[in-house]
Amino acid sequence: MSTPSSYPGPGNAWAPRPGYRRSGYPAVSPAQPSSAPAWTPQAMVHRRRGAVASAIMACLGAIGLAVMLWIIYASTATAASELLVPILLALVPLSIVLVTVRWIDRWEPEPPGVLAAAFLWGAGVATIVSLVINTSASLLVSSTTGSVSGGEFVSAVVTAPIVEESTKGLGVLIIFLLWRRTFNGAVDGIVYAAVVAAGFAFAENILYFVQYSDALLVTFLMRGIASPFAHVTFTACTGLAIGASVRMRSNLAWMWTTPLGLACAIMLHSFWNGILTSDPSLYFFVAIPFFIAAIGLVLWLRWSERMTMRQRLADYQRAGWFSPAEVTMITTGAGRAAARRWAKSRGPAAARAMQAFLKAAAALAQLRQQAIDGHADADFAAQESALLAAIVEQRYAFTR
Repeated sequence: MSTPSSYPGPGNAWAPRPGYRRSGYPAVSPAQPSSAPAWTPQAMVHRRRGAVASAIMACLGAIGLAVMLWIIYASTATAASELLVPILLALVPLSIVLVTVRWIDRWEPEPPGVLAAAFLWGAGVATIVSLVINTSASLLVSSTTGSVSGGEFVSAVVTAPIVEESTKGLGVLIIFLLWRRTFNGAVDGIVYAAVVAAGFAFAENILYFVQYSDALLVTFLMRGIASPFAHVTFTACTGLAIGASVRMRSNLAWMWTTPLGLACAIMLHSFWNGILTSDPSLYFFVAIPFFIAAIGLVLWLRWSERMTMRQRLADYQRAGWFSPAEVTMITTGAGRAAARRWAKSRGPAAARAMQAFLKAAAALAQLRQQAIDGHADADFAAQESALLAAIVEQRYAFTR
């Protein structure tokens, strides 16, 4: 059985790999893992700023959602109790989306507070801004042309895609700029985009379920069951583009990838609304193959992320921090499940230690990948030392 002081460390074999922005990082002594700093002033500043920013985003979103619900209540003369059924129905597609997002994000879960801020941005800020602008545009076109249907068509195919995808995409971009450390690639971008879009769809579904209460079942089946991932798929284009910029050398790559992703999101949204407006029967011929392709892309991105994690942990394996069996265990679903079952059989403390071990290993792999991509922070060495110390400590906790 290994102890923190006897577990093999890097020794003279460790050296930073090519691609680091800086060189000459000191090796962490395996004999004194507890001496590694658990935090740095820079990290604490990041946490404080992040907490304040997430609170501001969440408050804005909550206010926006409350205003939208009040507008629904005031404009439809609906009793407050009558909003309960639409809200409950809107929770069905929301649950489907969030469970899927959780599955996609299971390798390295994003901070819950940031995800909550993303959801409320979509449900509140993006929804209320889109509602005001889309309604105004529809009324303007209708009054100008004298055609109500013309105004609705322009709103659905032109205004809505531009405004909705811009406001949702802005939320993803704000999260990226404020919590850049939590973005490790395209998958993270998709996750945040999906949560923003899920919040937007949740609020919008409530509006539609109230507005079309005389055809509630059909509306629910079309929006809640047949197409719960529509908004998610559109906004995921923006999120994917922002996330992909993380893997590029330039710190400003997001400035050109974001508009490209947003353009794709707007075009897909416009195409989708155009199909539903002109011929809803085309849904099954267009939407189903499209969503199958989107699922395939997400699966490939998750596989690519897992392979990247394996490569980065293999660097530490060669330096002596992990055994080959541990790398396989950490980077495979079956291995992680087996490890959790084994640790659980040894008691709650071992189960918690195993969970912390897996989380620290994933964070370590992402940290090293950031350095290889040229985006290492000034406190990279301190972060790496703290994660390695945590890995040794948690390994000892679940093996003793």
